[in-house]
Formats: sequence, C-alpha cells, structure tokens
Amino acid sequence: MYILGINAAFHDTAAALVKDGKIIAAAEEERFTHIKHGKRPVPFSTWELPFHAIDYCLKTAGITLKDVDRIAYSFDPDGVSEASVYEDDLISDSDVLEMADIYNGWDTLFLNYIRKAPEQLRDGYPHHLQKRFADAGDLNEKWAFVNHHVAHAASAFFPSPFKHAAVLTLDGRGEKATTGYFIGQGNSLAQLTAVDMPHSLGMLYEKITTYLGFLNSSDEYKVMALASYGAPVYLENFQSVIHVSDDGQYTIDEFDPELRWGPGRKKEDPFEQLHHDIAHSLQKVLEETVLKLVNWLYDQTNTENLCMAGGVALNCVMNAVIRDNGPFKNVWIQPAAGDAGTALGAAQWLDVMLNAKEDSRYTAEMNHVYWGPAYTDDEIEKFMIWAKTPYKRLTNIAKETALILADNKVIAWYQGRMEFGPRSLGSRSILASPIHPDMQARLNDIKDREDFRPVAPVVLEEDAPEWFEHAEVSPFMLFVYPVKDDKADQIPAVRHTDGTARVQTVNAQQHPLYYELIKEFKAITGVPVLVNTSFNTRGEPIVCTPRDAIECFWTSPFDALIINSFILEK
Repeated sequence: MYILGINAAFHDTAAALVKDGKIIAAAEEERFTHIKHGKRPVPFSTWELPFHAIDYCLKTAGITLKDVDRIAYSFDPDGVSEASVYEDDLISDSDVLEMADIYNGWDTLFLNYIRKAPEQLRDGYPHHLQKRFADAGDLNEKWAFVNHHVAHAASAFFPSPFKHAAVLTLDGRGEKATTGYFIGQGNSLAQLTAVDMPHSLGMLYEKITTYLGFLNSSDEYKVMALASYGAPVYLENFQSVIHVSDDGQYTIDEFDPELRWGPGRKKEDPFEQLHHDIAHSLQKVLEETVLKLVNWLYDQTNTENLCMAGGVALNCVMNAVIRDNGPFKNVWIQPAAGDAGTALGAAQWLDVMLNAKEDSRYTAEMNHVYWGPAYTDDEIEKFMIWAKTPYKRLTNIAKETALILADNKVIAWYQGRMEFGPRSLGSRSILASPIHPDMQARLNDIKDREDFRPVAPVVLEEDAPEWFEHAEVSPFMLFVYPVKDDKADQIPAVRHTDGTARVQTVNAQQHPLYYELIKEFKAITGVPVLVNTSFNTRGEPIVCTPRDAIECFWTSPFDALIINSFILEK
C-alpha cells in the first residue's frame, strides 16, 4: 500500500512516500522551487502544496497520483475548534486563536484552504507536472487529516531504533498544541498530554529571533550560534515569565522585549553585547525548561529511551544538555525534526494504523537521510555537454578529492541521493580541511554568512571518541560535543567559541564514498575530520539538481566541484 504524506499548513512544505512500513522517498519543496522553506508560514499561503516534492516521490516509485492508496496531511482542521472561528464569546478558544499570530484575522481562510487541500491537489498542480497528477479522481476518499503533533511524534518514534520509548514534541504551534508527550510501544503511539497555545517555547524563541533582527521561523539556529558569545545576564528576566508545574504543563507570560531592552535590532545593524547576552539567556532558559519537561516525562513513562521531534528539537545545544543531564539513557531525534518531517510522520502514522500487526515492529529503522533525488553519470555528463561546461572524469574519486582538500582548497561535493531534512550530510555538501584556523572565516565569506556562524565537522565513526569528548554515534548532526583539548589545535576550524562542535559521524554503510573520502584525507593528513557545511549560498536552499550544483559552483568562489565521477575546477 502506497501512502503519501504531505506537510503544507505552515512552512517547510514537503512530501514523503511510504510503502508497507518502508520509506520510498522524501523531500522538501524548497529544493525544487528555490524558495527557502517552501513558503512563509502565513495563513494565506496554505493553499500552496508541495507539488514538485510529490512529483518526485511518485516518480521514484514509478507511479502516478491515481496509484496512491491513501494520503495523509499533517494538520487536522477539526483540531481547531469550529466554535472558536465564529463565536467570539467563547473566551478560552478565541484567546488561543487570538494569541496564535498565525490565525489572527485569517482563521476561516486558513482552515478552508486546508479543508480544500484534496481538491487543490487534484486540480491545482503545475501544468508541467500533469503526467503524474492528471486523472487522479476523487482524493477525498483517500484523504486523512493527521494531528500535527501526532505526525511529529510518529516521525520520531516509528523510524527510531527503539521498540519502547517516551516521545517529546516541541515546536511553535500545531492545531492548538505546542508541546506533546507520548509513549510508544511496538506499533502503538499514545498521547499522554499536551501544552496548548498560547504557551509555546518555540514561539518564545521565534519572538526573540525577530527582536534580534533575524527572520523568525527560519533563523532560530543563528540565535543558538550567537548565544555562545554572550553571558546569562538576562536569564532571570526569562525565568520570571516561564512557569513550569509538576504535571508537565508550563505557562509563559506575555511580554514585550522592547519594553525590557529597548528597540529591537534591525537586519543590517551591528551586533552588540546586549544581543549576545539576550541570545545566551534565551538559550539557557530553553535548556533549563526542557530539562524539567524531560524529567517529568521520564517519571511518567519509566523507559530508558527518548525520541524527539518538532522544530525546537533541531537545537543541537539543547539536545546535548538533554543527553548529558537528562534521565534518559538513549536519545534519538528525527533528523527532519522540523515541519518537513511531519510529511513522513503523517504517512507513517496512517500506514501503521492501517496495516501494522500487533506482534512485531512494522516500520523500518531510519539510519540515514538519503531519500531525495539522485542523478546518473550519463544524466550529468549530458547536461554538462549541453551547457558547454568544461569537466574531467576522475579515476579514483575519494583519493583525488582528498588530495585537493589536503591542499586547503574548498570543494562542493555532490554525490548520491539528496538528504531529507535541513542538514547536508555528505550528498549535497561543501567540504574543506579543518586544519587551518582561517577556514571558518573563508567558508562564511564564500556562503555570505554572518561571521559568528560556526562550521561543523564530519568524522569517521570509529575515530569520533578520540577527537570529541564522550562522542557517540551521531549521523544526523543533532548534538554538540566538546572538542578534546589535545586535538583542538589540529582542527581549529570546527571548534566553536564555546569549545564544542556539532558533530556528524559517518560509517561505510551510510554513505560509502563519503566515508572513503574521509579515510583518504586521514591517510594524507592524519586527521579523520573534514569541515562539512551545506551546499548552498545565503538565502538559497540546498542544491538539488546537477544544474543547481553547477550554477552555484560557477557563481561562488569554490575551488572545485566533485559531481558524481566528474570534477569541475576554476
């Protein structure tokens, strides 16, 4: 049974296709349209469905939309009280909607767009995609609306390595919930309780992201990076407005940061110590608060395993605090933890509910993220010939590329199926040597990024404990680890100002060529680590097609592009 999952209600629009418990394909719409996050999370954009990502998923399976058995959409409009849309005198529900900015003045339109999604999918596809969309029939009969936080939770538990686990979901908002607590056992996933709007750790982080001059629902990771340069000067200010009770609930008082700290920073304004200290204090209160929630969940579930999803779960510094100071022995986080992952979660939830048996685990473990498009040598060479692009074919890709990296050159690396989720993990990456301390600044210049932004290391899985404190298997770059003191001088480019690094480990099964490249680099330099950052430039999504890769290469100061078996050099 083919089940198509769709995320489109807010941002990071995406599609995923599963069949009989296994992932077939998954991708974000932004990679095909070049619009970062697919669209902005505003109510009047809800009609925009991830047509290109859906088309890719169908193409991978060799089917059309008509062949899909069920469709799961990761938001349930019935989860938003109908009464709250029309009855202003129902204080509790209308207050929830009033304080959730996403609905303000647009609630009816927002929900109607979602309810009409089956018709929009059937009739609103771009003309050039009609081959796989035409004559799909009545999609309402196949359609299922899945609660947003249930979709997050399903994406965290069902593809995890655990048969029994607590599940925590944290994001800005769903239908009403902002935080969800679940328990997963085998093929069942049961919700314990939830925290509802307007109380949201994700929205608090979004508010300060805006105040600091960044784009909310997009740049929160920049605030996390900026936090390392500050001190907890304003920690008590944040602590005074967050109230955690002993039943897993919390409330956040409404407050205006401009009344506390003056006008917010504008995009092009310089950063001051005030901004560093606010970011640091916000990050610390997030860590403290979530640690309390995690401890409560542990007491309720009595399991050693924790799964997490939701946009807040992409905060790798917070994740490390949970790992190091929390009560759970094992922590697994969905690599596409943001809203894109709900497309996968909705599809897996419906698949399990319809098809799983009680006596055995139904879904396959997700041990890599390579679920996007791939292109053959023939396809790539045909395009390069057509575009009159000079190129050469490599005879030993790993060894020849390692020599270029050892010469302190920066390469764009394009190999295999594209990653699903926000991280480049060796298929669509920019790679460089970590040995020279100026490499971080070089890469930030190449990508036109803020100078405080760190770059991350990828390390051979077996060598990780030798280079990073207490390093474990970490294939998705979702945790930070301290760089060992005796290794810090050898890899200064990946050591952040706080002494940590957001580590990716890799083994030969996950990505054989990527692994072999790092082995070759180690053989030349003695260092089993490379710098790995996403293959894109500022404001652009990660590249998807060969054309994307070559255009990005020729318009940016990279030294070389390694694309399948070919090399392009400047």
